[in-house]
Amino acid sequence: MASAPEGQIRGQLRIARLLSAYLPLGIANWLIEQSTRRVILPPDIKREDLRIDSLRCVWLVPEGSRNDRMLLYLHGGGFVFGLSGQHLRMVAELARRSELRTLLVDYRLAPRHPWPAALEDCLAVYRWLLEQGLAPQHIVVAGDSAGGNLAITMVMALRDARIPLPAALACLSPVGDLTPRNQEGRVAGDAVLHPRAIRRFNRSYIADHDPRHPLISPLYGDWHGLPPLLIHAGEEELLREDAERIAAAARAAGVEVELAIFPRMWHVWQLNVELPQAQESLHAIARWLVEQLNSANEQRTVPTDHTG
Repeated sequence: MASAPEGQIRGQLRIARLLSAYLPLGIANWLIEQSTRRVILPPDIKREDLRIDSLRCVWLVPEGSRNDRMLLYLHGGGFVFGLSGQHLRMVAELARRSELRTLLVDYRLAPRHPWPAALEDCLAVYRWLLEQGLAPQHIVVAGDSAGGNLAITMVMALRDARIPLPAALACLSPVGDLTPRNQEGRVAGDAVLHPRAIRRFNRSYIADHDPRHPLISPLYGDWHGLPPLLIHAGEEELLREDAERIAAAARAAGVEVELAIFPRMWHVWQLNVELPQAQESLHAIARWLVEQLNSANEQRTVPTDHTG
């Protein structure tokens, strides 16, 4: 049975769904920027805005967090919407539960900056973290929706460039395939994703590139050698299929994968942090990320046995 918060949120989603499809992007991003300025975070989370070269980023630092391990978070928004107050609240909750200081990247947006601009920004921030002295096995990466796509493609690009990979990757309702697909019937029932919005997002990001390029649609990429992967998706969302296909492709390449489909949930329901299912998902993600960091550190410090 649906909870009272769930019923209220579903009503609000209908309005947001229409706005994502029809509101001019300039107005939408102005409203989003106002939300990031006004958002109130928990008192035990310190926020620090910074620039890495010309790129805007935000540190969220929980009390008691360590300096030698962290989470790099890539927000969603169809590649066209910027970092929102909702994302800051959600990621602050994830940072609190994991006790990981967390860096969010406000990457460049389409259509003004189509692929590969956002991906290049994420790669630049990861390289910057390594330059600051952070060990790759002490970094975990997470992202939702378009940010989940960027998290996966970033790690694929790092592997191809022979740059050391992060310890693990967590994706919330990731976008895996931007090729045109006849999904109008299923999209019509999606609580968040409007068919017009999906076409708008994909066209803006892809521009004149091949949508099957593996760093645009990672489902067509090489999954070998990637770090452990956690995926959470909603039972009722369109991108449930992307999540399932991603999990299958990664497993087939020998990647350690955990996939969880949450009953009745919609696209990136975790943004509604008051929802019990959001708390459940964020708690599970935080616990998994910490376990992966601990495991990567243990593997790194196991002494070599020279006896025999």
